[in-house]
Amino acid sequence: MSLKKKFARESFTIMNELVLPNDTNTLNNLMGGRLLHWMDIAAAISAQKHCNRIVVTASVDNVSFKQPIKLGDVITIEAKVTRAFNTSVEVRLDVWAENIPSGARQKSNEAYYTFVAVDQSARTIPVPELMPETPEEIDLYDGALRRRQLRLVLGGKMDPDDASELKALFFKA
Repeated sequence: MSLKKKFARESFTIMNELVLPNDTNTLNNLMGGRLLHWMDIAAAISAQKHCNRIVVTASVDNVSFKQPIKLGDVITIEAKVTRAFNTSVEVRLDVWAENIPSGARQKSNEAYYTFVAVDQSARTIPVPELMPETPEEIDLYDGALRRRQLRLVLGGKMDPDDASELKALFFKA
């Protein structure tokens, strides 16, 4: 079965959430776990748009919290597939926090999530190839193989000596 190639823009997803009291800690800042939950949902929607299949979260890269997100802020999560591999896709997320009354908007987080496409029996299945179009999409696409190798090495699923893309960053021939 041949899979149709897809563009990154086809997976673009925007999700908005309002930070309510039940989402915050005692300092009235958004709890990190709640944000990770929302990011996982947005990333999964993006991955499903690309794959047209059920997807399961395989990994979450480092998520740094640059700015606290306050009670009453509106969160905007933007997600887009950056690259497709055999049965998995990498999704880039950017998180923005906006204080509506003041109009102040700032980037609070970014991350990469990896999803694996599965069938109804939870067996992995092939995913469509991703075709980047814009310079930013091409840069993200090109870097995805290095990020994937790093994830696999850190997860003990790839020998560091086999991570050719990573080694090329450090060792010139």
